[in-house]
Amino acid sequence: MIRIKRTNSDNGDFQELVKALDLELKLRDGEEHVFYAELNKTDRLQYAVVAYDQEEAVGCGAVREYSEGTMEVKRMFVPLSKRGHGIATAILTALEMWCRELNVNRCILETGRNQPEAIGLYLKNNYTIIPNFGKYVNSENSICFEKELLPDTLIYCQQKAAIC
Repeated sequence: MIRIKRTNSDNGDFQELVKALDLELKLRDGEEHVFYAELNKTDRLQYAVVAYDQEEAVGCGAVREYSEGTMEVKRMFVPLSKRGHGIATAILTALEMWCRELNVNRCILETGRNQPEAIGLYLKNNYTIIPNFGKYVNSENSICFEKELLPDTLIYCQQKAAIC
């Protein structure tokens, strides 16, 4: 069973997973990686989660405040060898639950066109494509999403995620 641990960006397992994420994104994004790397710094992320299978860290994600009532999902990652087992959905569900507990009613995020697995994940989890926001407005490689977190989302999330 996957266990989700709430933490922050100082967590060593979170940092190791983000290093692996950055290596993968550097390959996928090519020359555009420098632009994205500047927007994906992990210092001072207050709301981060790490997914564990037994004692092995198998995924991570975070949210940060974007505006009042809106959090931005950041640094979602599951290593290639662990994909296809629902880990990313568990991470996303846990982040949404945390957002609801913080009285946040909307999540937004950006992902790259070169990340079809991520695009599929967000569509499967009821995120809708929106116009690019913030520093992604002029980025042709970016696809932005949003999800309104309804009041019943908290109950659903509690049923789907094992949080500690």
